[in-house]
Amino acid sequence: MKRTIRLAAAAVAAILAAGGAAAQNLTMAVGAPVTSLDPHFHQLSPNNAAAQMIFSRLVGTDAQSRMVPDLAESWRAVEPTVWEFRLRRGVRFHNGSDFTAEDVAFTIERVPNVPNSPSSFAGFVRPISRIEVVDSHTLRLHTRSPYPLLPLDLSNIYILDRETHANPQTELFNNGTLAIGTGPFRLIRHAMGDRLELERNDSYYGEAPAFARVNYRMITNDSARTAALLAGDVDVIDQVPTADLARLRRDPRIQLAEVTGLRLIFIGLDHMRDGPSPFITDHEGRPLERNPLKDLRVRQALSIAIDREALTSRVMEGSATPAGQFLPPGVFSHVPDLPPPPFDPDRARRLLAEAGYPNGFRITLHGPNDRYPNDARLIQAIGQMWTRIGVRTAVEAQTWTTFIARAGRQEFSSFLIGWGSNPDGSHPLRNIIACFNRDRGWGNSNRGRYCNEEIDRGLIAAMSELDEAARERQLQDLQRRAFQDVAIIPIHIQTNIWASRRGFVVEPRTDEQTVAQSVRPAAMR
Repeated sequence: MKRTIRLAAAAVAAILAAGGAAAQNLTMAVGAPVTSLDPHFHQLSPNNAAAQMIFSRLVGTDAQSRMVPDLAESWRAVEPTVWEFRLRRGVRFHNGSDFTAEDVAFTIERVPNVPNSPSSFAGFVRPISRIEVVDSHTLRLHTRSPYPLLPLDLSNIYILDRETHANPQTELFNNGTLAIGTGPFRLIRHAMGDRLELERNDSYYGEAPAFARVNYRMITNDSARTAALLAGDVDVIDQVPTADLARLRRDPRIQLAEVTGLRLIFIGLDHMRDGPSPFITDHEGRPLERNPLKDLRVRQALSIAIDREALTSRVMEGSATPAGQFLPPGVFSHVPDLPPPPFDPDRARRLLAEAGYPNGFRITLHGPNDRYPNDARLIQAIGQMWTRIGVRTAVEAQTWTTFIARAGRQEFSSFLIGWGSNPDGSHPLRNIIACFNRDRGWGNSNRGRYCNEEIDRGLIAAMSELDEAARERQLQDLQRRAFQDVAIIPIHIQTNIWASRRGFVVEPRTDEQTVAQSVRPAAMR
């Protein structure tokens, strides 16, 4: 894991006082579009990164995804089912409104009621049964049962102002009218799918950002993003194309920052339909009467037909780690005895025959072509591997906005997607493995609609367990069961890589979020 040096606030002030233009302006290019500035609308990393620059949370996270104070200066469990948060005083929203405990109560009540949310944040606040405003800067959150994860959950919730956001329509966030928070930057302009223009919030309560103005561009084409960096049109890029890594490492004008991340790239499967699945047919193109993906042997066959080592070394060019589970080693609830499934095409063919498909079938594997490093190349390579075991695979890569909307409507039979976790196994279990349950707020990103009620019951128990060691064992067991059942097919864990021009230093984040406050002038090291 590579880490950059933390920079002193005094050095920031010294550079800014010098008045150099380079220290005042930053232009960044990100590889995935921000689809909404409503911080509670769509649970996606690019949206969360934008929110982190404009809004604030009760509980923040540092570059290693550890919890740190933010709008809450401290928190503690005063009873097994009561968490007390003491809030920072003197904080103002960008429009001058005072931040108080009433704003937190308003926000928590708003989160599960966002209309048409394609991937809700509701699961992070569902455990809260009652909000008690003790005074203007003290809040007590009551839960239905002991719930040790509440502070970590609240690191996903950005706080709104109850007055400014009294009528919080998502389109009003997107046009900038309501994109008003307490974060380190103010929004100046938002051109959907193109850029954000930001300026430093000089009233920010935390460490002052190094740059007065930020141009946050969205350049989803890999070649164009690298070209913009090399031409000096942008100062920092994320999602560095793996094909460019060797060249950039040799270029004295460029420096890289990288860290093993928390994002699993995986294949989701149609668990919802017992009958025909929309993109599965026999070899003559006729729909199959039953969905073969409902058979564990078929799912196992598709998993072990994938040569993960080849994908990470050739397609990802070493910038990923083969995976058999959600989290990398060293992270809470990583399962030590759950390695990547072994590549075994012969056994895959036998499993298909045992399941009643000795000659295989046809399937279409969908995925984005502008969201994850090498996403279109990955589905092409996986499709070839599946074809070799008799599952003749067509691949269809689409723009992220089209793909994610269709995936959210459960239109696909199989699809490649990613999940960037909090450093706790309950997070992906709740969101992409748990049965879809709107009331509980679970399964919001379970686009294949896998459902195992025994896992759900175990998850309920684990999330009420106050003993950390016991809870870790429970989460490890639940993950082991989910992957043994091939709820999803894990592929690899990404290495997060940024590239910057000399003169700029990026602190790499395990959560992969690209935020302007993580960039500093190199002279400040």
